[in-house]
Amino acid sequence: MIADREILSHSQFRIAAAVGDSGVEWLGEVPSGWSVRRIRFLFQIRKRIAGELGYDVLSITQQGIKIKDLESNDGQLSMDYSKYQFVEVGDFAMNHMDLLTGYVDVSKFKGVTSPDYRVFSLRDQNACSDRYFLYIFQNAYKQKIFFPFGQGSSQLGRWRLPTEQFQDFVLPLPSLQEQALIAGFLDREIEKIDALVEEQLRLIEFLKEKRQAVISHAVTKGLNPDVLMKDSGIEWLGAVPEHWEVAGFTKYLASVVDYRGRTPTKVDDGVFLVTARNIRNGAIDYEASQEYIETADYEDTMRRGRPELGDVLFTTEAPLGQVALVDRTDIALAQRIIKFRGLAERLNNQFLRCWIMGDPCQFNLAQLATGSTALGIKGSKVGQLRICLPPLEEQFAISSMIDTESAKADALIAEATRAIDLLQERRTALISAAVTGKIDVRGLAKEEAA
Repeated sequence: MIADREILSHSQFRIAAAVGDSGVEWLGEVPSGWSVRRIRFLFQIRKRIAGELGYDVLSITQQGIKIKDLESNDGQLSMDYSKYQFVEVGDFAMNHMDLLTGYVDVSKFKGVTSPDYRVFSLRDQNACSDRYFLYIFQNAYKQKIFFPFGQGSSQLGRWRLPTEQFQDFVLPLPSLQEQALIAGFLDREIEKIDALVEEQLRLIEFLKEKRQAVISHAVTKGLNPDVLMKDSGIEWLGAVPEHWEVAGFTKYLASVVDYRGRTPTKVDDGVFLVTARNIRNGAIDYEASQEYIETADYEDTMRRGRPELGDVLFTTEAPLGQVALVDRTDIALAQRIIKFRGLAERLNNQFLRCWIMGDPCQFNLAQLATGSTALGIKGSKVGQLRICLPPLEEQFAISSMIDTESAKADALIAEATRAIDLLQERRTALISAAVTGKIDVRGLAKEEAA
């Protein structure tokens, strides 16, 4: 794991000295020797409307510019080119119609882009560094610096930056040499941070895979490595402990309730409605989706069967095969959920949850699932599923071990996720401080050169 000091330490950076007020609210003070200029004097907006086909279509994402490859057919292709505008290599392309989720990047390709994007380029390549200004523009999106200058409806997700406001926006302007030093410094530092983020992402994937392997092994092989094994007679299941039973999924279920049917009316407050989106990683995530139904509608909605503590909830599609235990009874259950309850003397609900989470059951589900856009299983096919069943005492031991190991993995995943958040915060803060002159990178450049 990455220690906080590795992520947040700025001790190697000198705070810029001899500053003065820039006169720009969002910018504040800048180093002496820096000036400020409006975008209209630094950049030229390009209006080159496409008049012929044969160009790749560009689209901007948070990761940068993606292109439409006409040979491989990758990407998103629009058939109406009449209003599209040309983009040359080195042009800036900015989604000026969406300041909330849009982005900006420098194109590496020659092509066309939709009218939602503003295309512009530096007026003087000999006085300005496109890398430096790209960091400024991307930082302005990341920190919503453009937002107060926009217009539109944020509720509808359309908050645009009009041309005049864009042209009059003021940017800091150090010397060309310092622009290059700042861009080079950020390139190196961001590369290091991104590498650390990637390392944490790989760790998270490893922990998830390890957790899944523990579950899958435990529910099919048990906890005793020396137990005698037998052929299950099922190819995808393989050998299982000799004293275990392989049975139909519903054989030892006391209750099966399928809630598919009429969708209840949603309200702003009332009884919490657990949807398929709330069921993930073996538990109910009450933050993933927050929907409610009228208290007066509860009895009718739950007429097929109220949820009881410990009941197993199973998603039939979108997504398929997610599972959770009911941990509170003041909830309603939505469509695309089936509720199971095992026979108390034969099937423990916690073990049933673990079995469904394991790879064998997930493979079995995929065999029986149908659907082109989203896989789902019909209620009538649930009885065709199979389950591998140890004695009740072993079920308790297995589910207890899985819960313990999963809690350990979840704690490490949470720690790695926190590290990623801190790294991303440092990334943003570092870019903001460097491009606005709040830290002085010139000394670092000299040290590296030496």
